Amino acid sequence: MSNSSPALPVYKGQFGEFTITDEDRWGVIIYRSGLLISAISFAIATGLIFWYTSHSEPWLLSIATYLYAVFVLALGVSLATIHIYMVSLHRLLQVLWLIGAIASLIFAISDQQSLVLTVNQYPLTILGIGFLFAALTGIYFKEAFCFNRLETKFLTPLVPILLLGHLTGILPDQTKLILLVIWAVLFLVFAGRKSIQNIPDDIGDKSVFAYLHEKGNR
Repeated sequence: MSNSSPALPVYKGQFGEFTITDEDRWGVIIYRSGLLISAISFAIATGLIFWYTSHSEPWLLSIATYLYAVFVLALGVSLATIHIYMVSLHRLLQVLWLIGAIASLIFAISDQQSLVLTVNQYPLTILGIGFLFAALTGIYFKEAFCFNRLETKFLTPLVPILLLGHLTGILPDQTKLILLVIWAVLFLVFAGRKSIQNIPDDIGDKSVFAYLHEKGNR
């Protein structure tokens, strides 16, 4: 009896044939898990902020700040494992995340109050943490472009509209809160749908990665 492992399926790509390994699959699982954790953390934090508007309990915003930290870390994991053909774009999103994460940490430790209140009271903080959300918007745009996802088509413009609206002060508080809730709901929908999508979809055409690597574009 043969103890050899079953042969991996062979896929035909644009520049040749390729196989999908267990390592590839785990990379996708980690990417999607990071998105799901970040979406859940963001949604719960948004719910606490919404509750705070009517109860004004400081501990609600404290918990929301910790959930924001979970969101940031989980998003970083997703950006480390996402499959993007152009390495320069991939690195750009990671750099944007890093700048936003560092800014968030600085704002969190430099003020006695919760990070949520700091960002709300000082809109210029968006010039720092906004880089992180620019990276997240990059994921939304990539998913909208590659998979034609309806929710990401709304999320791609919604995030910068909300952030710029807060930065410039042109959006009323109630409007910002409504947009934040819509963002949280659509983010959950997006992450949930990703979790049941076929894994090879997120791996893409590995022959393109190989071709770009040979051409020095990765």
